[in-house]
Amino acid sequence: MLRVIIPDSHGSMIDQAASKAFLEDLKFLDPDELVWLGDHVDCSSIFSVHQRSYVEEMAYSYEDDIACADRFIAQTEERAPKAYRHGRVHMIEGNHEAHVERWISRTLLHERDAEAMRDVLAPDRRLRLKERGIKFYRSQGFYQGLPIRGAFRLGKCLFLHGYKASKFATAGHLDDLSCNLVHGHTHRSQSIVKRTISGEIGAWCPGTLAQLQPLYQHTAISGWSHGYGLQVIEGNGAFMHINVPISRGRSMLRPLLKMLKPR
Repeated sequence: MLRVIIPDSHGSMIDQAASKAFLEDLKFLDPDELVWLGDHVDCSSIFSVHQRSYVEEMAYSYEDDIACADRFIAQTEERAPKAYRHGRVHMIEGNHEAHVERWISRTLLHERDAEAMRDVLAPDRRLRLKERGIKFYRSQGFYQGLPIRGAFRLGKCLFLHGYKASKFATAGHLDDLSCNLVHGHTHRSQSIVKRTISGEIGAWCPGTLAQLQPLYQHTAISGWSHGYGLQVIEGNGAFMHINVPISRGRSMLRPLLKMLKPR
């Protein structure tokens, strides 16, 4: 089977050229399964604990943010119908989506009121994930008996949004968790494979589909890169993971497939 992994896209902060290239690939691939790694709604400015610093940030609207994320999900529904039809679509709550619940918890004093406010504001409710058949994994939840929150496993691979953000975050996740895993959060395309006593294990971050130079990074090159993840999975669960790069709005998947095509 074929699995496509969608990294952080950040709602209204999505990069239009990168997302267009991704969606073209998605239609071509028509995967069996989709995994969204989190931070698909930016939820910044209003809900973040960080104070606004620029006039430009005052243009942010949560309604626009939700509308952009909703549109992006709808575009994947059109281009990956097999995954949606068979109920094989998973979405992790990222730290940006969790901004909303943190804001609610800081603002209201009773859990019933907080839960009612989640119905009004929470990204998973606003995006109708349950109605769309998308399995949603909240950042504070435990799943499948795993000992860490907000993570789940498909076959021989663990998926999580990620809790490290350093330059060597992917290696750090692999050292901590000691299993095959894919994470988002850092916006850096990275991969590392190491040999253990029980065999080889690897960790990957596909990059991001969000803008590479946000306002708060205006004084330094972010070091981020565009891309997405692709996994080819055999019947026994063994898989090959590929980080597909998107450079200046152009996916490098098609040139690779063209080069590999028998002559």
